[in-house]
Amino acid sequence: MIRRLIYLTVAALFLTGVVIAQDVSVRSDHPDEYVVVRGDTLWDISGRFLDKPWQWPAIWHANPQIENPHLIYPGDVISLVYVDGVPQLRLRRGGTKKLSPSVRVSDRDDAIKAIPFDSIAPFVRNLRIISPEEFAGLPYIVANEDRRITSTNTDITYARGLNGQVGEEFVVARLSNIYDRIGDPPEIRRLLPKQHWKEAPNVWDRDEHVFNTVSPWNRRPKNPVGYELVEVSRVRVAQAGEISVLDIIRDRTEVKAGDYILPANDQGYESVFFPRAMDNVPDGLRVLGTSGQRSGVGIYQIVSINAGSNQGLAPGHVFAAFGRGAKVDDRTGYRWGSFAKDAEVRLPDVYDGLVMVFRTFDEISYGMVMSGERVVEEYDFLRHPDERM
Repeated sequence: MIRRLIYLTVAALFLTGVVIAQDVSVRSDHPDEYVVVRGDTLWDISGRFLDKPWQWPAIWHANPQIENPHLIYPGDVISLVYVDGVPQLRLRRGGTKKLSPSVRVSDRDDAIKAIPFDSIAPFVRNLRIISPEEFAGLPYIVANEDRRITSTNTDITYARGLNGQVGEEFVVARLSNIYDRIGDPPEIRRLLPKQHWKEAPNVWDRDEHVFNTVSPWNRRPKNPVGYELVEVSRVRVAQAGEISVLDIIRDRTEVKAGDYILPANDQGYESVFFPRAMDNVPDGLRVLGTSGQRSGVGIYQIVSINAGSNQGLAPGHVFAAFGRGAKVDDRTGYRWGSFAKDAEVRLPDVYDGLVMVFRTFDEISYGMVMSGERVVEEYDFLRHPDERM
């Protein structure tokens, strides 16, 4: 699979939602110049000059004398200057490099990436959100060779409902999450599927600190908006039929009965994006899940978000994540055990960190935690990146 790197391009300057240069907050300790080194990212570089790295596009000066000024390489020099009192970042090409014509995606390993690509590689390559209609008709693994619980590379497995030809390759994927629209007003929630069936177990209610045995999540999804499938293996059809015989040719983890079969075409993703704020943040935007860790995630870890391209989210959008303020008893103004309405208060929401979107589907997105002194948790609210209170 070709490794595709993510770059900032000139098209970014013409997208809507870009802040104007006069509003940019320049760091008081910014360097006059910075020499780019291998391993830098766009977020790192912009953070050296700006208090808010997502404001980079507002002051990036496209030098017409430089071919592809938005491709940045180690050895290049970034400088901050003021023109009529307005800050501008400029690029001076370092060394001598042959630059290709204007391109958006490149396989070069030395160009600066927007974010640490290795941190998101499994999510842009191996994870898919598919619609309920697509999910309903998926073929699946019915059993493994010798009735084994799991099978791995070079083993044989068996699929049912697969319309494939001998020699054709497919992806084996496992259902990891179901995103369902529930409640009144309806909102998207994440369901944790039980093995071999599309339902969710009792879930931890963070507000009440108990397992909520009557949670509406403890049921099969009624209004699913998407099914999250994670690639576990690649297979090749050895014998076609009602029950297809498959050779496991590559694996990331073992194949199990109940896993699903998907086409092997690599799912695309937005290969060009840049950090920027969203003009109008959708109401109710929040974190749905945190890459397998209920205790929260830190920098360069992944979260899922309850909105996607249908709500205007796009790769590069940056949001501030806030944890909901805790409920506490006012034991100073009210006696112990008081049932007064105001005896319990909720503290203000707490800023946890910044999240940048890197992949979107129709109703669900995935983001990376870019900064913050606290972990980002499930149920965190997402707001404009300028907000801190």
